[in-house]
Amino acid sequence: MGKARVKGFSGVFLKLINLTIVVCVMSLITDIALTKDDRPITLLNAAVTRSQGSTNKQSANSESNIKQPVKWEIVRMRVTAYCPCPKCCGEYSDGVTACGYRIQPGDTFVAADGQYGFGTEMLIPGYSNSRPVKVLDRGGAIRGNRLDVFFGSHDQALEWGVKYLDVKVRCE
Repeated sequence: MGKARVKGFSGVFLKLINLTIVVCVMSLITDIALTKDDRPITLLNAAVTRSQGSTNKQSANSESNIKQPVKWEIVRMRVTAYCPCPKCCGEYSDGVTACGYRIQPGDTFVAADGQYGFGTEMLIPGYSNSRPVKVLDRGGAIRGNRLDVFFGSHDQALEWGVKYLDVKVRCE
C-alpha cells in the first residue's frame, strides 16, 4: 500500500512537470511568432515583430530593433558656407575633411565646432533639400553655435552668404 501512494504521487508530479513544459513551450512559441509582412502581432499580450529574418527570441525582442522617435534640439546658429578651394580652406584644400572623409561631387555636409561630434546629424533650413546632413569637418573660425555648410563651388558658397537660422540637431 505504501508503494501505491508513491506511484500516485509520482504520477501527479509527472503531470505537473509535463504541464510546466507545455506552458514553457507555448510561451516560447508566442515570443517568436512572426508575421510574413513585418507587422506586429499580439498573442497572449506579447507583441512581436520580425527582426531582419531572425527567429531568435533575444534578437527579435531586443531594444535595438524597436524604433525610437527621433529627437531634435533646435539651436540658433550663424550659418556660413565654404567650398574645397584654397581661398576657403587654405592649406587644407586637399579634398579631405577633418574626419578623413574624401569629398565627392554633390556632397552635402557641415563643418561644426567640436561640441558636435563627427556624424552628428543636422537639419538646416534651405540646405540639402531639407534632408539631414552630417558633421564631417571642422573649421578654424567655427566656434560655438556657428556652422559652415559645404558647397561644391566658390560661387555657390558666396551665394549662400551669412544666415542666422534655427538648426535642428539630432539628439543621441
